This record gives sequence, structure tokens and C-alpha cells, in this order.
Amino acid sequence: MSNSPVTVERAVPADAGALGEVAAVTFPLACPPESTPADIAAFIDDVLSPARFGEYLTDLDRTVLKAVSDAQIVGYSLLHAAEPADPDVAALIDLRPVTEISKMYVLPGHHGNGVSGALMGSALDEAREAGRAGVWLGVNQQNARAQRFYRKHGFEIAGTKTFTVGSQLHHDYVMQRTV
Repeated sequence: MSNSPVTVERAVPADAGALGEVAAVTFPLACPPESTPADIAAFIDDVLSPARFGEYLTDLDRTVLKAVSDAQIVGYSLLHAAEPADPDVAALIDLRPVTEISKMYVLPGHHGNGVSGALMGSALDEAREAGRAGVWLGVNQQNARAQRFYRKHGFEIAGTKTFTVGSQLHHDYVMQRTV
């Protein structure tokens, strides 16, 4: 575990490759045990590849925050400042305007030393500064650790949704909080 200082800042297009590498390591850690390696790999290729991060970094509705320690990206958060695309999720969220915290992951060697808290604080600051009323996210119903973290940061369950990883359908809680 690293104890080096961590800074959180906006990622830039040159960070796309490193963000994709961090995503490839961290995303599988949040998947339920029944997730297959093939489905996880398909999701990473489709949603978390360096090319996709390049797209996210140039999308005006998205913000990618990177956590940096010892000049290395050790975590990231992907924010989406738009109405939920899923009408069922949109019906659950009672805060408007809202930002989705679409992704928030930290490399295992940096768990427990404040990186996730720093990313969350910066994500909430971004939403607040953009004039958003709240933020929302989806978290797998089996990921108790992440749920504890989100509750600790003021999130409450608003309902449920499904989430597809490869060919598998997963069940998530939809959580929200004011900023």
C-alpha cells in the first residue's frame, strides 16, 4: 500500500491510455463472483478501453477526474452531467439537474488511504460547481464494500436497475445524494 500524497485533477486526452490500464485492473474487482472473464473483458473493451476514454475526455457532458500518486494515475472517476438515459432510473432520481458518477475505481494498492474519499470529494465539488442539485450512481447489489463507502458519503438507495456486463445481466442499487 502506498502512503504517498494523492492529488485529484481533471484528466486530459493524453491520460486515456493510463486510464484504460487502471480500468482494466479495477473493474473486475467490483464485479460479482458469477461474472465470467469473457464478459468482463468484453465490457472493458467496449466501455473502458483507452479509445473510449479518449472519447469521454472530449465529451462536453463528461468529466474524468484522475487520482495521482508518485506521478502515476492510481484511480479515476467518470462523471456524466446529463439526464439518466434509462427512463426507469430517471423516474427514481428526484434531484434535478443531476450528475451521474458513472465510474469510480482505485487500484488495489491504494485502497484504504483516502484515494476514494478524495475522488468522491472532487466529484461532488465538480457537480456543485456545475450547479447540479445532486449526483447519482449505480452499484452492484452484491458489492457491500462500495455500498458502505457510498452511504458513508451521504448516498441513499433510491431503487434498483439492471446493468449489462458482456452477456450477463446484473442487478444494481441506484443511489443518490444532494450536493
